[in-house]
Amino acid sequence: MHRTLSSGAPDSLAFCPARIRHVVAALRSDVANSRLPGAVALIAQKGETVLKECVGWQNPADATPMALDSIFRIYSMTKPVVSVAILMLMERGQLLLGDPVAKYLPEFANLRVANHVDGHAVLQPLKSIPTVQDLLRHTAGFTYEILGSDVVQRQYAQARLASRTRTNREFAQALAALPLAFEPATVWEYSRATDVLGALLEVVTGQTLGAFLQDNIFTPLGMSDTGFCVPPDKHHRIAEPFARDPDGNLTMKLIDIRQQPVLESGGGGLASTIGDYARFLQCLLNQGELDGVRLLAPNTVRYMVADHLGAIGVHRDGRSGELLAPGHGFGLGVAVRLEEGVANNPGSTGMYFWGGIAGTTFFVDPAKDFFAILMTQAPNQRDYYRALFRNLVYAALLD
Repeated sequence: MHRTLSSGAPDSLAFCPARIRHVVAALRSDVANSRLPGAVALIAQKGETVLKECVGWQNPADATPMALDSIFRIYSMTKPVVSVAILMLMERGQLLLGDPVAKYLPEFANLRVANHVDGHAVLQPLKSIPTVQDLLRHTAGFTYEILGSDVVQRQYAQARLASRTRTNREFAQALAALPLAFEPATVWEYSRATDVLGALLEVVTGQTLGAFLQDNIFTPLGMSDTGFCVPPDKHHRIAEPFARDPDGNLTMKLIDIRQQPVLESGGGGLASTIGDYARFLQCLLNQGELDGVRLLAPNTVRYMVADHLGAIGVHRDGRSGELLAPGHGFGLGVAVRLEEGVANNPGSTGMYFWGGIAGTTFFVDPAKDFFAILMTQAPNQRDYYRALFRNLVYAALLD
């Protein structure tokens, strides 16, 4: 049954109304204690929204209250959206997931991997070439400079890969000039792979990433507040963090979504609202369709949210391993829960999820036919609120 999103009463579903209030109470408590600037939370089951509520401040600097339509920097919650776009190209016959990345981006044809020999990083030829599937599941051998300070990560930082002043193709060329951190298809390492997918999509389609997403996902799904830049008439709705981090007194600096960036980062550049992202997740939960608009076939959605790692291990020596806890695998753009136990927070087998570095997070539970989203701009508290939100939502589910 394909469901749309409508307002529902929690007691008509599997959620306990009193326990759902614990979600809001916990967030309000942390707003009152000045640990959280503000947040918006949403839970929807069987197409009915059972919680959609905001707390605190959209902008703590000027006491603008949080609103249901506040706009957030969603950072890595961009990745599932771009992954869906790539799968749409696969369904249209415009690419194969087994294709080498270099087929579309020739600059990746002569990659080398940095292997450690006698304490030194030695560049060696690849034993296998990275594919489009490797990009989608983060097994292409790339890394992130924010995850550590090994020799390759230091080169990423020195090359200023985080710069938003390059085009997507120029970014890909800069990345391709650097060595891989791992042999492709041998280890899961969270990485800049989805940024590469953005450049690849532009080559395949002849459109910018932003234009393709607008034409093929945002406009069809009615995601009117999602994009790489927030227009001036919506600037008053942008959510902001505290000026200084309440736990470490560090200055909080997030990407500028008021100006159109040159780099439309497929890995972390979108801004969105909780209502827009809910429509995207409802589409996935509906097996690729919402309100008569079909993005993907049901088989493709099931393929996307299946585990694609199998025997491929997770790199546990750095911070990347903290993002994919034991008991989880990874699909195409989302983490996937493999079993109900092992992990240190609850969830059903087959649940899939991801989050953004500024504090946004979501999870989708097909077995229980629901999803939940939390949006805030509290970067250094993100791990805590991801776990807290998950615990409180499942505690309210009486099924």
